Amino acid sequence: MPELLLHYIWLKGLANAYEQVSTDGRRIEILYPGKHNLDAGPDFSLARIRIYDEDGVGYMDYVGNVEIHLDSSDWYRHHHEKDAAYDSIILHVVRTADKDIYNSKGELIRQLVLRYPSELDYVQSYLAEARTMDSAFHTHSCSGRLLADPTLLTQQWKRIMLLRRLKCKKESIDRLLDATRNDWRTAFYISLAHYFGFHTNGIPFESLAHQTPLPVLLKHRNSLFQLTAILLGQSGLMSAETVQSEDERKLWNEYLFLRQKFSLEPINPILWKMGRMRPANSPVVRIRQFADLIYRNESLLTYLMETTDIQALRAPFQAVGIGRDAADVLLINVVVPFLYAQQKKEAALYLLESLPSENNRIIRQWRTLGQEVRTAADSQALIHLYLTCCENHACMDCSVYNPTLPFPEYQD
Repeated sequence: MPELLLHYIWLKGLANAYEQVSTDGRRIEILYPGKHNLDAGPDFSLARIRIYDEDGVGYMDYVGNVEIHLDSSDWYRHHHEKDAAYDSIILHVVRTADKDIYNSKGELIRQLVLRYPSELDYVQSYLAEARTMDSAFHTHSCSGRLLADPTLLTQQWKRIMLLRRLKCKKESIDRLLDATRNDWRTAFYISLAHYFGFHTNGIPFESLAHQTPLPVLLKHRNSLFQLTAILLGQSGLMSAETVQSEDERKLWNEYLFLRQKFSLEPINPILWKMGRMRPANSPVVRIRQFADLIYRNESLLTYLMETTDIQALRAPFQAVGIGRDAADVLLINVVVPFLYAQQKKEAALYLLESLPSENNRIIRQWRTLGQEVRTAADSQALIHLYLTCCENHACMDCSVYNPTLPFPEYQD
């Protein structure tokens, strides 16, 4: 049995018809399986479970993360006992409980040997569904409708979704401008840092930017060594304990000097997700690239706002080792919104219509429903539809489910 199947059984509630009892004899009710996490970290977040007392009458509800493995011993095989990111686990769900498990604080974690349907054909049919569709799509009849007639999702509706997404992104930039006293360069720096984390590490990268004032970096923008030292030190990923090479020791000593000089405080390194990623995507590599980007480009925001040539826009990012696809992600999520926020709407839309579509989990699901997704304008529209309607079960706000929905007079 693949572990994916246990994930799917848990997510779809196929085990809810069976009495579930923890390995220490407590009855457990699964109130909400949580949100499936496909990146690094625990498998499900914000799960809600009810654990009954030994007498089976009293109970306590818990909210937190759930981790799923085939065998309890996989916990140690994946080194979760050393990872503080797993200290918030409220339940370890397994097929076989072959040993007790503990978190990084030495605390025993409650385990559940999941009971589920045993009919192989029945289970395998659900597994086939799980591999091809996202659960948010399958909870609605929309998936069947779109498979039968993909044109139900009209170009007009996708255009509205695209404009709404751009409006949301502009509102995020407006909030950044309020927080930075209308400093466009600092707002751009924070936004760019967020997307330099490429979803998996967006939050810690943004925290790094907030914790490391741009003026401090600009004072040292002529020294790649000092920029790298500041950002690596501020990330919390470099310390006296982690330094291994002579280069790293020099960076660490330089950071200690600059930290005292500018009264800097690093972020908590526990924020970074390190697992399930290629070496090229590791936080340390991305931080070094970010330092190099600042070093090479004195007026990056001005440069990016003054051209619509795709190759010219990609060039600063590719020069620091960012691949073309990753550079396009930054153009779509940072450059386009700033163009839109600066009232360069035609340039923003032109760029989205010129860039190729993103290829992520959400877009792959739309393609399985017969949707043609060619450009970034297409993918951004469908991402917004998924996040605002499908994921929130807001079917009545979508023209696919509700064909009588009036189209708003949207002011572009």
